[in-house]
Amino acid sequence: MVEETKVLLISDLPSSIIVRSIREGIESVGYDVIQAGFALKEISAMDRLPDLIFIYVDESISTTNEALIYIRDHCVEDDKKLFLVGYESDIQTIKKLIPDEIIGAEFRRPIEASQIGARFLSVIEQIESNVNKKHILAVDDSGVMLRTIKEWLSKKYKVSIVNSATNAISFLATNHPDLVLLDYEMPICSGPQMLEMIRAEERTKNLPVIFLTAHGDRESVEKVLSHHPAGYLLKTMSADKIIAAIDSFFATQKAKTL
Repeated sequence: MVEETKVLLISDLPSSIIVRSIREGIESVGYDVIQAGFALKEISAMDRLPDLIFIYVDESISTTNEALIYIRDHCVEDDKKLFLVGYESDIQTIKKLIPDEIIGAEFRRPIEASQIGARFLSVIEQIESNVNKKHILAVDDSGVMLRTIKEWLSKKYKVSIVNSATNAISFLATNHPDLVLLDYEMPICSGPQMLEMIRAEERTKNLPVIFLTAHGDRESVEKVLSHHPAGYLLKTMSADKIIAAIDSFFATQKAKTL
């Protein structure tokens, strides 16, 4: 993905000082910039959206903007990265519509063109370093738990997070993680129910799933293991123990292929 040298810069203020600065910053580190406005017709007419997309966010952009929704969906489906530039309040508004996993970086105003170029290059290098990392999907209805897992595991693994089984199934339709960390107890669709759905699909039936559970008593553990997951982790475990357990799982997987 990141080998591409084209960047799409989207803004309805193409000649403004800040947009010119963004363009100069990106071009200063060797990327070609294509500019477009927030018009669905203009963006959807492109043969192919570049893998790297900058959006200059201002107060005029709403979460119902058709072009923004179109861009978001393409980024999710095709693993493209969005870079957001704007004031804090405007960025936070737009982030209500955009999942964290497709956001490459956020640049908050005021910011200089030289800062944009240097930081953009740093983010691209980080993305490249993640290419060969094992990909883990964490599914939990607790935002706190998801953020904790992502923080703990992201140094060694590529981590995507979703907050429901429904969102997880949608994610798996277009993504191929190496492991799913699945909350055992979730509303509407429980962990075991989701595991059944994963095993029912040909493309995901062999996808390893490790349950996350809050209960470590013998009866609860036996109930979890009755569904034959690849393993289970207690949510009360420390960061070091969870990381070690994930490391051990992938080491065992690798040994089986030798």
